[in-house]
Amino acid sequence: MPVELGREEFDELVGEALDEIPAEIATLIHNVVVLVEDDAPPDDPTLLGLYDGVALPDRIANHTGLPDRIFIFRKPLLEMCEDLDDLAEEVRITVVHEVAHHFGIDDDRLHALGYA
Repeated sequence: MPVELGREEFDELVGEALDEIPAEIATLIHNVVVLVEDDAPPDDPTLLGLYDGVALPDRIANHTGLPDRIFIFRKPLLEMCEDLDDLAEEVRITVVHEVAHHFGIDDDRLHALGYA
C-alpha cells in the first residue's frame, strides 16, 4: 500500500534531504533549482528523479543561462514506499542521486555507491 503524504509534507522531506548534504558539497552547487513534480514523465512513469542540465565537468568556463533543474517525482516515490521512514530514505537517496549527476557522477558509479 502506498504512503499517503500531502504535497507540503513531501516538500519538507525534500528540503530535509537537501539540508543533509554536507556544507563542503552544498557550496559547490551553483545555478540549480530543485522542483517537486507530482508525476514522472509519461514515457517513464516510475522515474523517481531527474537531473536536467549540464554537469559541472562538462561546462565551459563561461557557462551561463537558465539554472539546471533537479526534479523529484512525488507520486512514484509515494507508490514505492511502505511507510514514512522508507519514504524519507528514498527521498534522500533520490536527492543525493540527482545532485551527484550535477557533479558528473554517472548511474553506474551511483549504483556502486548505493544511490541507485
